[in-house]
Amino acid sequence: MLINHFIVNEGADAWHLVDLPGYGFAQTGQKQRDKLRVMIDRYCLLRQQLVNLFVLVDCRHEPQKIDLEFMEWLGENEVPFSIVFTKSDKVGKGRLSENLDNYKRALLETWEELPTIFVTSAEKKEGTEELVEYIESINNEIRHT
Repeated sequence: MLINHFIVNEGADAWHLVDLPGYGFAQTGQKQRDKLRVMIDRYCLLRQQLVNLFVLVDCRHEPQKIDLEFMEWLGENEVPFSIVFTKSDKVGKGRLSENLDNYKRALLETWEELPTIFVTSAEKKEGTEELVEYIESINNEIRHT
């Protein structure tokens, strides 16, 4: 259970990407999952430099209760976040569209507006350009305030 920090673009344009451990399907006991959840919760609530949290969701699956609950918790605690649907190359276009629509519908049951959503494939490098542009736009906004 490590929090990994990466420095991107050393120098004046440097920023940090922080990789938190996954909270969902950890192959550990309940006690370890509880510790993990406390660590993630504290990081999200207490990290003053946190600008945007990217919640990675495997798009091959129907909306998962644990993902929806975590996103709801983020909203309740005013933690800014975006959703990154991963592994889009592992599912057909029809199923992908259906799963994304199901997530959107589930979120809109309690949300007035959806967070920013990205659909990506690491293998095919799809969606990465849009994601990087979004991060750059956030960083530019911060630099100019």
